[in-house]
Amino acid sequence: MRGSITIALDVMSGDNGPAPAITGAIKSLQNINDLRIMLVGDENIIDQGLTHTDQSLKNRITVIHTEEFIKMDEDIVSAIRSKKKSSMRLSINQVKTKDAHACVSAGNTGALMSLSKIILKTIDGIDRPAICTSLPTKKNFMQVLDLGANIECDAQNLYQFAVMGSSVVKSLEISNNPRVGLLNIGSEEFKGKDEIKLAAELLNQSNLNYQGFVEGNGMFSGDYDVIVTDGFTGNIALKSIEGVAGMIKHFIKSEYNKNLYNKLSAIVSLPVMKGVKKKMDPRVYNGASFLGLNGIVVKSHGSADDFSYNNAIQTAYYESKNNLLENIKQYTARELND
Repeated sequence: MRGSITIALDVMSGDNGPAPAITGAIKSLQNINDLRIMLVGDENIIDQGLTHTDQSLKNRITVIHTEEFIKMDEDIVSAIRSKKKSSMRLSINQVKTKDAHACVSAGNTGALMSLSKIILKTIDGIDRPAICTSLPTKKNFMQVLDLGANIECDAQNLYQFAVMGSSVVKSLEISNNPRVGLLNIGSEEFKGKDEIKLAAELLNQSNLNYQGFVEGNGMFSGDYDVIVTDGFTGNIALKSIEGVAGMIKHFIKSEYNKNLYNKLSAIVSLPVMKGVKKKMDPRVYNGASFLGLNGIVVKSHGSADDFSYNNAIQTAYYESKNNLLENIKQYTARELND
Protein backbone atom coordinates (compact mmCIF):
# COMPACT_ATOMS: atom_id res chain seq x y z
CA MET A 1 0.00 0.00 0.00
CA ARG A 2 3.07 2.29 0.27
CA GLY A 3 2.98 5.22 -2.12
CA SER A 4 -0.80 5.29 -2.39
CA ILE A 5 -3.90 5.26 -0.23
CA THR A 6 -6.35 2.38 -0.63
CA ILE A 7 -10.00 2.73 0.36
CA ALA A 8 -12.40 -0.23 0.58
CA LEU A 9 -15.85 0.91 -0.56
CA ASP A 10 -19.01 -1.03 0.30
CA VAL A 11 -21.08 -0.45 -2.84
CA MET A 12 -24.08 -2.59 -1.89
CA SER A 13 -25.49 -1.25 1.38
CA GLY A 14 -26.76 2.24 0.54
CA ASP A 15 -30.40 3.18 -0.08
CA ASN A 16 -29.76 3.92 -3.75
CA GLY A 17 -27.89 0.74 -4.64
CA PRO A 18 -24.41 0.36 -6.17
CA ALA A 19 -24.65 2.93 -9.00
CA PRO A 20 -23.95 6.16 -7.05
CA ALA A 21 -21.21 4.44 -5.03
CA ILE A 22 -19.41 3.32 -8.20
CA THR A 23 -19.78 6.71 -9.87
CA GLY A 24 -18.63 8.45 -6.69
CA ALA A 25 -15.55 6.22 -6.60
CA ILE A 26 -14.72 7.15 -10.19
CA LYS A 27 -15.01 10.85 -9.32
CA SER A 28 -12.61 10.37 -6.42
CA LEU A 29 -10.09 8.55 -8.61
CA GLN A 30 -10.27 11.40 -11.11
CA ASN A 31 -9.60 13.94 -8.36
CA ILE A 32 -6.86 12.11 -6.41
CA ASN A 33 -3.89 10.64 -8.25
CA ASP A 34 -2.51 8.47 -5.45
CA LEU A 35 -5.85 6.88 -4.56
CA ARG A 36 -6.74 3.24 -5.11
CA ILE A 37 -10.21 1.84 -4.44
CA MET A 38 -11.52 -1.62 -3.64
CA LEU A 39 -15.13 -1.93 -4.80
CA VAL A 40 -16.80 -4.53 -2.58
CA GLY A 41 -20.00 -6.01 -4.00
CA ASP A 42 -21.53 -7.93 -6.89
CA GLU A 43 -18.85 -7.99 -9.60
CA ASN A 44 -21.41 -8.23 -12.41
CA ILE A 45 -23.10 -5.01 -11.27
CA ILE A 46 -19.74 -3.35 -10.67
CA ASP A 47 -18.44 -4.32 -14.12
CA GLN A 48 -21.54 -2.80 -15.71
CA GLY A 49 -20.99 0.39 -13.75
CA LEU A 50 -17.40 0.59 -14.99
CA THR A 51 -18.22 -0.02 -18.66
CA HIS A 52 -17.37 3.50 -19.82
CA THR A 53 -14.59 4.14 -17.31
CA ASP A 54 -11.15 5.05 -18.62
CA GLN A 55 -8.67 2.17 -18.38
CA SER A 56 -6.17 4.29 -16.46
CA LEU A 57 -8.76 4.63 -13.69
CA LYS A 58 -9.74 0.95 -13.87
CA ASN A 59 -6.10 0.08 -13.21
CA ARG A 60 -6.52 1.63 -9.75
CA ILE A 61 -9.66 -0.36 -8.96
CA THR A 62 -9.87 -3.81 -7.37
CA VAL A 63 -13.17 -5.68 -7.21
CA ILE A 64 -13.97 -7.94 -4.25
CA HIS A 65 -16.97 -10.03 -5.18
CA THR A 66 -19.91 -10.73 -2.91
CA GLU A 67 -23.64 -10.74 -3.53
CA GLU A 68 -24.43 -10.56 0.16
CA PHE A 69 -25.29 -7.29 1.88
CA ILE A 70 -27.06 -6.03 4.99
CA LYS A 71 -30.35 -4.24 4.34
CA MET A 72 -31.24 -0.99 6.07
CA ASP A 73 -34.27 -2.47 7.85
CA GLU A 74 -32.66 -5.80 8.68
CA ASP A 75 -32.28 -6.99 12.27
CA ILE A 76 -28.70 -6.11 13.14
CA VAL A 77 -27.91 -9.08 15.38
CA SER A 78 -29.22 -11.71 12.96
CA ALA A 79 -27.57 -10.00 9.98
CA ILE A 80 -24.18 -9.93 11.69
CA ARG A 81 -24.48 -13.60 12.65
CA SER A 82 -25.78 -14.93 9.36
CA LYS A 83 -24.12 -12.74 6.72
CA LYS A 84 -20.45 -13.57 7.08
CA LYS A 85 -19.69 -12.39 3.54
CA SER A 86 -21.68 -9.18 3.52
CA SER A 87 -20.15 -6.30 1.57
CA MET A 88 -19.99 -4.32 4.80
CA ARG A 89 -18.08 -7.01 6.71
CA LEU A 90 -15.67 -7.65 3.84
CA SER A 91 -14.96 -3.92 3.54
CA ILE A 92 -14.07 -3.66 7.22
CA ASN A 93 -11.97 -6.82 6.95
CA GLN A 94 -9.77 -5.11 4.34
CA VAL A 95 -8.84 -2.56 7.00
CA LYS A 96 -8.15 -5.26 9.60
CA THR A 97 -5.83 -7.14 7.22
CA LYS A 98 -4.22 -3.82 6.21
CA ASP A 99 -5.07 -4.36 2.56
CA ALA A 100 -6.91 -1.04 2.82
CA HIS A 101 -6.12 2.07 4.84
CA ALA A 102 -9.81 2.80 5.45
CA CYS A 103 -13.31 1.73 4.48
CA VAL A 104 -16.46 3.63 3.53
CA SER A 105 -20.05 2.38 3.78
CA ALA A 106 -23.50 3.96 3.43
CA GLY A 107 -25.12 1.02 5.17
CA ASN A 108 -27.05 0.66 8.42
CA THR A 109 -25.23 2.74 11.04
CA GLY A 110 -25.86 0.28 13.88
CA ALA A 111 -24.61 -2.67 11.84
CA LEU A 112 -21.54 -0.76 10.66
CA MET A 113 -20.61 0.31 14.18
CA SER A 114 -21.24 -3.16 15.64
CA LEU A 115 -19.19 -4.92 12.97
CA SER A 116 -16.42 -2.34 13.22
CA LYS A 117 -16.13 -2.88 16.98
CA ILE A 118 -16.18 -6.67 16.58
CA ILE A 119 -13.59 -6.75 13.79
CA LEU A 120 -11.31 -3.81 14.58
CA LYS A 121 -11.75 -3.43 18.37
CA THR A 122 -11.25 -0.12 20.17
CA ILE A 123 -7.87 1.50 20.73
CA ASP A 124 -6.27 1.43 24.18
CA GLY A 125 -7.72 3.99 26.55
CA ILE A 126 -11.00 4.46 24.67
CA ASP A 127 -14.08 2.78 26.13
CA ARG A 128 -16.51 3.59 23.31
CA PRO A 129 -16.12 4.70 19.70
CA ALA A 130 -17.89 7.91 18.68
CA ILE A 131 -19.31 9.22 15.42
CA CYS A 132 -17.68 12.48 14.37
CA THR A 133 -18.26 14.81 11.43
CA SER A 134 -17.07 18.19 10.21
CA LEU A 135 -19.60 21.03 10.03
CA PRO A 136 -19.25 24.64 8.85
CA THR A 137 -19.27 27.61 11.21
CA LYS A 138 -19.28 31.38 10.66
CA LYS A 139 -15.48 31.37 10.55
CA ASN A 140 -14.23 27.91 9.65
CA PHE A 141 -15.17 24.31 10.47
CA MET A 142 -15.72 22.31 13.64
CA GLN A 143 -15.67 18.63 14.57
CA VAL A 144 -18.82 17.44 16.35
CA LEU A 145 -19.07 14.16 18.28
CA ASP A 146 -20.85 11.93 19.27
CA LEU A 147 -23.58 11.91 16.61
CA GLY A 148 -25.43 8.75 17.55
CA ALA A 149 -23.16 5.86 18.51
CA ASN A 150 -23.76 6.24 22.25
CA ILE A 151 -27.21 7.25 23.48
CA GLU A 152 -25.99 7.63 27.06
CA CYS A 153 -22.50 8.73 28.06
CA ASP A 154 -20.75 9.19 31.37
CA ALA A 155 -18.21 11.91 32.12
CA GLN A 156 -15.25 9.73 31.16
CA ASN A 157 -16.79 8.96 27.76
CA LEU A 158 -17.30 12.66 27.04
CA TYR A 159 -13.75 13.42 28.10
CA GLN A 160 -12.42 10.72 25.77
CA PHE A 161 -14.52 12.14 22.93
CA ALA A 162 -12.90 15.53 23.51
CA VAL A 163 -9.45 13.95 23.32
CA MET A 164 -10.28 12.21 20.04
CA GLY A 165 -11.94 15.27 18.52
CA SER A 166 -8.90 17.38 19.38
CA SER A 167 -6.68 14.77 17.77
CA VAL A 168 -8.67 15.02 14.53
CA VAL A 169 -8.23 18.80 14.40
CA LYS A 170 -4.49 18.48 15.03
CA SER A 171 -4.03 15.63 12.55
CA LEU A 172 -5.77 17.53 9.76
CA GLU A 173 -3.60 20.56 10.61
CA ILE A 174 -6.60 22.78 11.30
CA SER A 175 -5.22 24.00 14.63
CA ASN A 176 -2.37 23.08 16.97
CA ASN A 177 -4.44 24.03 20.00
CA PRO A 178 -8.07 23.00 19.30
CA ARG A 179 -10.74 24.85 21.28
CA VAL A 180 -13.16 22.40 22.91
CA GLY A 181 -16.75 23.15 23.90
CA LEU A 182 -19.15 20.90 25.82
CA LEU A 183 -22.73 21.13 24.54
CA ASN A 184 -25.14 21.99 27.34
CA ILE A 185 -28.48 23.68 28.05
CA GLY A 186 -26.68 26.76 29.36
CA SER A 187 -23.22 28.28 29.61
CA GLU A 188 -23.34 28.64 33.40
CA GLU A 189 -21.33 26.09 35.40
CA PHE A 190 -24.29 25.05 37.58
CA LYS A 191 -26.48 24.03 34.61
CA GLY A 192 -26.80 20.60 33.03
CA LYS A 193 -26.83 16.96 34.05
CA ASP A 194 -24.38 15.61 36.60
CA GLU A 195 -22.47 13.69 33.90
CA ILE A 196 -21.88 16.89 31.94
CA LYS A 197 -20.72 18.78 35.04
CA LEU A 198 -18.30 15.95 35.88
CA ALA A 199 -17.05 15.94 32.29
CA ALA A 200 -16.41 19.68 32.58
CA GLU A 201 -14.30 19.05 35.69
CA LEU A 202 -12.24 16.44 33.85
CA LEU A 203 -11.75 18.78 30.90
CA ASN A 204 -10.73 21.66 33.16
CA GLN A 205 -8.08 19.43 34.75
CA SER A 206 -6.79 18.17 31.39
CA ASN A 207 -4.24 19.57 28.93
CA LEU A 208 -7.00 20.25 26.41
CA ASN A 209 -7.93 23.79 25.43
CA TYR A 210 -11.34 23.57 27.08
CA GLN A 211 -13.52 26.67 26.59
CA GLY A 212 -16.49 25.69 28.75
CA PHE A 213 -20.14 24.94 28.07
CA VAL A 214 -21.67 25.95 24.76
CA GLU A 215 -25.39 26.25 24.01
CA GLY A 216 -26.93 25.05 20.78
CA ASN A 217 -27.22 28.57 19.39
CA GLY A 218 -23.49 29.11 19.94
CA MET A 219 -22.25 26.04 18.11
CA PHE A 220 -21.73 27.84 14.82
CA SER A 221 -20.01 30.95 16.16
CA GLY A 222 -16.62 29.74 14.97
CA ASP A 223 -15.24 29.97 18.51
CA TYR A 224 -14.90 26.18 18.85
CA ASP A 225 -12.94 23.58 16.89
CA VAL A 226 -14.50 20.62 18.73
CA ILE A 227 -18.02 20.28 20.12
CA VAL A 228 -18.59 17.31 22.45
CA THR A 229 -21.96 15.79 23.34
CA ASP A 230 -23.66 12.45 23.94
CA GLY A 231 -24.97 10.54 20.92
CA PHE A 232 -28.63 11.18 21.68
CA THR A 233 -28.27 14.96 21.78
CA GLY A 234 -25.75 15.00 18.94
CA ASN A 235 -27.94 13.03 16.57
CA ILE A 236 -30.95 15.25 17.24
CA ALA A 237 -28.78 18.36 16.74
CA LEU A 238 -27.44 17.05 13.42
CA LYS A 239 -30.88 16.12 12.08
CA SER A 240 -32.23 19.51 13.20
CA ILE A 241 -29.42 21.28 11.36
CA GLU A 242 -30.19 19.32 8.19
CA GLY A 243 -33.89 20.12 8.57
CA VAL A 244 -33.30 23.84 9.05
CA ALA A 245 -31.00 23.94 6.01
CA GLY A 246 -33.73 22.30 3.93
CA MET A 247 -36.34 24.72 5.25
CA ILE A 248 -34.20 27.77 4.41
CA LYS A 249 -33.68 26.41 0.90
CA HIS A 250 -37.45 25.97 0.56
CA PHE A 251 -38.18 29.51 1.81
CA ILE A 252 -35.67 31.09 -0.58
CA LYS A 253 -37.00 29.16 -3.57
CA SER A 254 -40.59 30.01 -2.62
CA GLU A 255 -39.84 33.75 -2.32
CA TYR A 256 -38.00 33.90 -5.65
CA ASN A 257 -40.94 32.24 -7.41
CA LYS A 258 -43.59 34.60 -6.00
CA ASN A 259 -43.56 37.15 -8.82
CA LEU A 260 -41.62 38.43 -11.82
CA TYR A 261 -39.71 41.03 -9.79
CA ASN A 262 -38.48 38.36 -7.38
CA LYS A 263 -37.48 36.12 -10.29
CA LEU A 264 -35.42 38.95 -11.79
CA SER A 265 -33.85 39.54 -8.39
CA ALA A 266 -32.91 35.87 -8.31
CA ILE A 267 -30.90 36.29 -11.52
CA VAL A 268 -28.96 39.23 -10.06
CA SER A 269 -28.26 37.44 -6.77
CA LEU A 270 -27.49 34.06 -8.37
CA PRO A 271 -23.71 34.10 -7.62
CA VAL A 272 -24.40 34.88 -3.95
CA MET A 273 -27.06 32.19 -3.66
CA LYS A 274 -24.80 29.62 -5.29
CA GLY A 275 -22.15 30.36 -2.69
CA VAL A 276 -24.65 30.03 0.16
CA LYS A 277 -26.08 26.83 -1.30
CA LYS A 278 -22.63 25.28 -1.54
CA LYS A 279 -21.85 26.09 2.09
CA MET A 280 -25.19 24.72 3.30
CA ASP A 281 -25.31 21.62 1.10
CA PRO A 282 -25.13 18.62 3.50
CA ARG A 283 -23.64 16.50 0.71
CA VAL A 284 -20.45 18.56 0.93
CA TYR A 285 -19.95 17.38 4.51
CA ASN A 286 -20.90 13.75 3.88
CA GLY A 287 -18.67 11.29 5.65
CA ALA A 288 -18.83 10.75 9.41
CA SER A 289 -15.83 9.09 11.04
CA PHE A 290 -16.01 6.31 13.62
CA LEU A 291 -13.33 7.46 16.05
CA GLY A 292 -11.78 5.20 18.68
CA LEU A 293 -11.41 2.08 16.54
CA ASN A 294 -8.23 0.31 15.46
CA GLY A 295 -8.87 1.38 11.89
CA ILE A 296 -10.45 4.18 9.88
CA VAL A 297 -14.15 3.68 9.13
CA VAL A 298 -16.24 6.39 7.45
CA LYS A 299 -20.03 6.33 7.37
CA SER A 300 -21.68 7.86 4.32
CA HIS A 301 -25.29 9.05 4.39
CA GLY A 302 -27.62 6.18 3.48
CA SER A 303 -29.26 8.10 0.63
CA ALA A 304 -25.95 9.37 -0.76
CA ASP A 305 -25.60 10.28 -4.42
CA ASP A 306 -22.31 10.13 -6.34
CA PHE A 307 -21.29 13.63 -5.17
CA SER A 308 -21.85 12.59 -1.55
CA TYR A 309 -19.92 9.34 -1.95
CA ASN A 310 -17.03 11.27 -3.47
CA ASN A 311 -16.84 13.47 -0.37
CA ALA A 312 -17.05 10.50 2.01
CA ILE A 313 -14.22 8.78 0.13
CA GLN A 314 -12.15 11.95 0.28
CA THR A 315 -12.74 12.13 4.04
CA ALA A 316 -11.36 8.59 4.40
CA TYR A 317 -8.47 9.44 2.09
CA TYR A 318 -7.33 12.55 3.98
CA GLU A 319 -7.70 10.87 7.37
CA SER A 320 -5.48 8.05 6.09
CA LYS A 321 -3.04 10.41 4.40
CA ASN A 322 -2.63 12.40 7.62
CA ASN A 323 -2.11 9.27 9.76
CA LEU A 324 -5.18 10.02 11.85
CA LEU A 325 -5.30 6.60 13.51
CA GLU A 326 -1.71 6.72 14.75
CA ASN A 327 -2.11 10.31 15.86
CA ILE A 328 -5.23 9.46 17.87
CA LYS A 329 -3.40 6.55 19.50
CA GLN A 330 -0.41 8.69 20.44
CA TYR A 331 -2.46 11.69 21.55
CA THR A 332 -4.85 9.51 23.55
CA ALA A 333 -2.03 7.63 25.29
CA ARG A 334 -0.29 10.89 26.18
CA GLU A 335 -3.41 12.75 27.35
CA LEU A 336 -5.20 9.95 29.21
CA ASN A 337 -2.06 8.73 30.98
CA ASP A 338 -0.87 12.19 31.95
